[in-house]
Amino acid sequence: TAFFHGDLEEELYMEQPEGFIEKGKEDLVCKLRRSLYGLKQAPRNWYKRFELFMCNNTFNKLVSDNCVFIKRLSGGDFMVLLLYVDDM
Repeated sequence: TAFFHGDLEEELYMEQPEGFIEKGKEDLVCKLRRSLYGLKQAPRNWYKRFELFMCNNTFNKLVSDNCVFIKRLSGGDFMVLLLYVDDM
């Protein structure tokens, strides 16, 4: 999905997953380097990365709708990108 391996802005830790717990180290936790699917931060991190990419490629975000990006082309033309994410 789009949310796998997203960048994290803050440090996040999780309990060791079942089957990966090492004897004698049961009280240790895992530090996440990337976002995991199911984290509440995953959609926001993905969107921030997408927004940065679009803005770096001369698209402008519509002020009234964060999911609409516009790029002005030569000759007075323009391109409109509507972002829809089905997270069901």
